[in-house]
Amino acid sequence: MSKENNNTINSESILQKRIKNFKKIKRAYYSFWILVTLYILSFFSPILISGNALMVKYNDSYSFPAFGDLFGGIFRISHLDGTDFGMETGPPNYRAMKEKFKAENAGNWVMMPPYPYGPNEVLLNELKEGETPPTKPSKRHIFGTDTQARDIFARAIYGFQISISFALIALIFSYMIGIILGGILGYFGGRVDLFGLRFIEVFSVLPFLFIIMILVRFIKPSFFMLAFLVILLRGWIGITYFVRAEFYREKARDYVAAANAMGQRDWKIMFKHILPNALTSVITFAPFAIIGFISSLVALDFLGFGLPVPTPSWGELIRQGASQDLAYWWIILTPLVLIFITLVMVTFIGEGVRQAFDPKEYSRLQ
Repeated sequence: MSKENNNTINSESILQKRIKNFKKIKRAYYSFWILVTLYILSFFSPILISGNALMVKYNDSYSFPAFGDLFGGIFRISHLDGTDFGMETGPPNYRAMKEKFKAENAGNWVMMPPYPYGPNEVLLNELKEGETPPTKPSKRHIFGTDTQARDIFARAIYGFQISISFALIALIFSYMIGIILGGILGYFGGRVDLFGLRFIEVFSVLPFLFIIMILVRFIKPSFFMLAFLVILLRGWIGITYFVRAEFYREKARDYVAAANAMGQRDWKIMFKHILPNALTSVITFAPFAIIGFISSLVALDFLGFGLPVPTPSWGELIRQGASQDLAYWWIILTPLVLIFITLVMVTFIGEGVRQAFDPKEYSRLQ
């Protein structure tokens, strides 16, 4: 090996080596990029999976309804109504409008998204004669419709975005609380740790589901309100224990004693010196925390104590299927398959992160 190559290897930071090791674990690496790609694409759902048209040409004027939904209305020429296009009053049915313009052959046209059904559209008027919801998978509705004639594929895809977003928001704020509290308990120890642990133990035995049931009776939790309740009642406890243990271990190191001798403040020692060295367990805990938050949201929606109607969610679809004694298998199968695939990929990522950051595994991954 040349001297230049040897210097390059030695100049790699520990983080760079861990990232390189993570890339070697193929199922974790590919799962990470698949999940990230799908999550980013989910934010473009208003122009990929929607009942709103991408573009409408009518009487030499143009409108972009789907892009208005995507960017908060900045592309919408005006508040669109059926009368704007020579139809009945009410929200425009762009699928019917497309057929109407095509039959008139007057130069007007409608460009629809690749999958032209929205998650909350009730499609009773578009069912074939004799059909009643829910309907089986077909060419028009690839995963069928639910009990209210809403497209299951559209609701499941929007449910994916909601589930991942919920888990990430809960993870970020749970980490903020857990790192601060765990750091304080582990660093100061003594009575601070003693009383802090007793408080956490009392808080952790509170009946999470029972409290949620009571609160939902008084308030209709929005997306952020539900995330806040999950964080407050249980989300921060696990990471607090992890960080506390790491701070207890790290505060006995020589670099902490040296920082104290130099007169550095406690908060600076905790979060500038100790925390970076405690990140291994913190980071490896994250994927499994995401699994827990996704499972919590699905469970709450299934029991009817989750997101408000008609928010598309996996738990709500499973509840619909279960309430029909599994007679309509396509309603329950779609969200279960998506949940299984998502959680398996997150598990692969978690295992890959744990192996890449584990010092014992490091030598085997060279």
